[in-house]
Amino acid sequence: MKKKILLVAVVLVLSLVTVLGCTSQAGGGTSVTLPSGSVISLSGDNNAQSGIWVTGEGKVMAAPDLILLTLGVEAEELTVAIAQEKAVAAMDEIRKILLEQGIAEKDIQTSYYNISRVTRWIPEEYREEIIKYRVTNTVVVKIRQLDKAGSIIDAVALASGDLTRIDNISFTIEDPTSYYNEAREKAMQDAINKATQVAKLAGIALDKPTYIAVGSSYLPSPLRNYDVGYAKAEGAASVPTTYISSGELEIETTVSVTFAIK
Repeated sequence: MKKKILLVAVVLVLSLVTVLGCTSQAGGGTSVTLPSGSVISLSGDNNAQSGIWVTGEGKVMAAPDLILLTLGVEAEELTVAIAQEKAVAAMDEIRKILLEQGIAEKDIQTSYYNISRVTRWIPEEYREEIIKYRVTNTVVVKIRQLDKAGSIIDAVALASGDLTRIDNISFTIEDPTSYYNEAREKAMQDAINKATQVAKLAGIALDKPTYIAVGSSYLPSPLRNYDVGYAKAEGAASVPTTYISSGELEIETTVSVTFAIK
C-alpha cells in the first residue's frame, strides 16, 4: 500500500514539472516556471546572495559655474487691468536691465504667472469680500558670470522698486558629467577597498565582482560659504549692494558591489 502511494506521488510531481516547466540553475539546483512567469526555486544555492556585499561612496567638491536666480514682480490694485498694467511695466524694466547686464534672452524664462483675488472676511455677513487683485510674474534667470549676481540684483531692485520679488538663488554646474565620472571612480575604489579589508579580516581570497549597481548622482545646494546680504557701497551709502558667495557643491554617488569568494 505504501509503495502505491509513493508511486502516485512521484507521478504527480513528474506531471507537475512537465506541465509547468523545469530548468536547472547554475548552482546545481532546480527551478519550476509557473504559467504566470514566476520561478520557484526547489533546491540549490542562490548565487546572487553569496559573496561579499559592499557599498562604496564617492564625493567630489566642485565650484559652481551657474546661478539660477528666481525673481519677479507682484502688483496689487483695485482692478485686474491696473494690477496687470503695473506688473507688465515692472517686468519690462527688469528684462531691460537683465539684457543690459549681459544676460542672454534665452537665459530668461517665465516660470510662473498668476492673477488672484485678495479678500477679507466679513464675520457679520459671513462672507468674503474682494478688496483688490494681485498679479504675480516670476522668471528664472541663468547668470553665467557669478561675480555679477550682486550687481544684477541691485539693478533689478532699483528698476521695479517695491514690486520686486527675489524668491530664490541656487547654484549649480551646467555640465557636471566629468564630476559624476570622478565620483563614480572614487565610489568603485571605495567599494574595492572595503571588500579587500573584509576579505583579509575573514581570511578569505577575493574574486571578481558578480554584481554592480550604480546609485544616482546628485548636486545638492552649497554646504558652506553660502551668503546673501547687503553692504554699503563706497560713495553710495543710501544704496545697498548685494554680495553673494557661491561656495562649493558636493557631488556624491554610491556603488553597490558583490564580490565572489575564491
